[in-house]
Amino acid sequence: MADERRELGWRRSLPAGLRPYTEGAPIAALFLGVSSGFPYAMIGATLTTRLKQDGIDKSTITAFSLVFLMYNLKFLWAWIIDGVRLPGLGRLGQRVSWMLVTGAAVIAAVANLAFANPADIGSVVTAAILVGIAGASFDIVIDAYRIEALEPRQLGVGSGMSQYGWRIGSAGAGALALVVSARSGWEMAYLACAGLALPAMITALIYGEPSRHRAPKDRPALAATVEAVWKPFVEFFQRRGAFLVLLFILLHKIGDTLANLTFRLLFDDLGFSNDEIALYDVGVGFWAYLIGIFIGGVMYTRLGMKRSVMISLILMAVSNFSFALLAGAGHSNLGMAGAIGFENIASGIGGVCVVAYFSALCDLRFTAAQYALISAGASIVGRFLTGTTAGALIDAMGYPNFYLMTTAAALPGILLFWLMMRMGLIDSSMGSAGVVGEGDARADAPQEGDSSLSASTSPAR
Repeated sequence: MADERRELGWRRSLPAGLRPYTEGAPIAALFLGVSSGFPYAMIGATLTTRLKQDGIDKSTITAFSLVFLMYNLKFLWAWIIDGVRLPGLGRLGQRVSWMLVTGAAVIAAVANLAFANPADIGSVVTAAILVGIAGASFDIVIDAYRIEALEPRQLGVGSGMSQYGWRIGSAGAGALALVVSARSGWEMAYLACAGLALPAMITALIYGEPSRHRAPKDRPALAATVEAVWKPFVEFFQRRGAFLVLLFILLHKIGDTLANLTFRLLFDDLGFSNDEIALYDVGVGFWAYLIGIFIGGVMYTRLGMKRSVMISLILMAVSNFSFALLAGAGHSNLGMAGAIGFENIASGIGGVCVVAYFSALCDLRFTAAQYALISAGASIVGRFLTGTTAGALIDAMGYPNFYLMTTAAALPGILLFWLMMRMGLIDSSMGSAGVVGEGDARADAPQEGDSSLSASTSPAR
């Protein structure tokens, strides 16, 4: 009791807005985010830069964004993470054991990509797909662990901490790869980055099985596995307005995704050096994203979930317009810093507000499968369009018109969310992850507006 009182006194000495960030679950979410972010960078901006510098044409490079479809298809095997208990390691817990296995798979896949020869596109494609599958599987476990470790009152803070970690992992991997590749080659760069899988694995071992994980009770292993295949989807689509909610998930990020995976092509064509890209895209972008996450946390607390999500959607749309201005201006360090800064601030805000809403949509019985469905759907349309048309569109339209088009592509998602608010579907779409249960602590829960989904009772079905 004395230790508990000392801990409580220590927390009370902090400003009220900072106290939630010192709790165990949000801190765990930070380290989970670090490991979640780096595989994305390995097959995203880093691979784009590597291929461009090896003389691969734009259409081939943008086609590599189809590798990210592994993340969009992860709902097809996410049920395994919920329903299959690993022999031996399973004694550590369902989430902990899968964290170790998928983390090891990511390390092996990134090491394999390190030695793929860019001159042999087939081998690079195969290696990148393996990283995509391993990274997507790692993400399934990380997302489920994060949501089940956080109480409903912590979803906003936890989403923010996870986004902090994701940016540290992705930006850190991107910067590390650029620096190491310039001195020791791309092989050593990828091998150096592979170790970023360790933070999530170590966190799972230290923190243990998440407190809100709901394992099947008194059910045969086979029955639990079979149920994990179909029931997550049935439960979600039985909710009021489920199909409209899914449509929003599919459409809300089209413009943002379509634009993001082409930024490195723009920078290279505008004549920016690797050092300039590392300084502005990675350096300025990193700090701008952290600022955006902080702003997103304040917005979520002060304005509530609905208004904060709406504002973040608008900001993410406008951020694409800044790259149209940069493309028109040409090689400008100030212009690049401004465009990257605004885009990352908007993404940071959206990362807190939108991810908190998506996390609250999950039923805790099927966290891995349902969040995989939600997060996969969030960018599948944009990624498919990027891989099949982005390079050709840039060649045909030019960069300024291309980014104006991506700005317009964000409007349907904004209008759809406004409609959902008017119809009351935001509250009715909530799952048990966004509802306070008997075992959830209510201390320090936010009281303003609808800033915390935990303030609601059982969601309407």
